[in-house]
Amino acid sequence: MSEISVGPKKVDASKRTWLIASGCAGAVGGVATAIPFVSTFQPSERAKAAGAPVEVDIGAMQDGEKITVEWRGRPVWILKRSKAQLEELAKLDGQLADPNSQRNPAEFTPKYAQNTGRSIKPEILVVVGICTHLGCSPIDKLQAGPQPSLPSDWQGGFLCPCHGSTFDLAGRVFKNKPAPDNLPVPPHKYLTDTRLLIGDDAAA
Repeated sequence: MSEISVGPKKVDASKRTWLIASGCAGAVGGVATAIPFVSTFQPSERAKAAGAPVEVDIGAMQDGEKITVEWRGRPVWILKRSKAQLEELAKLDGQLADPNSQRNPAEFTPKYAQNTGRSIKPEILVVVGICTHLGCSPIDKLQAGPQPSLPSDWQGGFLCPCHGSTFDLAGRVFKNKPAPDNLPVPPHKYLTDTRLLIGDDAAA
């Protein structure tokens, strides 16, 4: 009958070093593999930027000036209207499809913009520059007066080049045009008199 040794075995020093090195390498490799996997749970900078609010300084804007910023991949227009332009808005109600922004207000016009200027501050218009018909981007026709594809009594606004929808300087669509709704007003608020935050309208 052969004997089986159950006592402690002597391990060669070189084998012990190899085992320790292998274990360390395995641990490092596991961590290195886990880091990219775990990082996939975090949104990329691009993804965060796509939905993040956008802060804009409007302090230097002049009357009649329009700037465009990107929010969620869409153009947002900020227009500073002159006193004369604001006075003309109230005269257009009879020509507009939805002068009081009553259609789909939850989608197109927040409560704080349900007024003639569709704005928080009368002189500053903030709208998404996408036509509500088929998603084209209207072009600026801010100057008043007769122009190609526009009525002779044009008071300034926007013209969609795709199918001819026209919008006034409050982003309200004129009657008998393909666009069914006014240009959307995105959520926004003022951080200061000259700092505008687009994409967030929660009370501070």
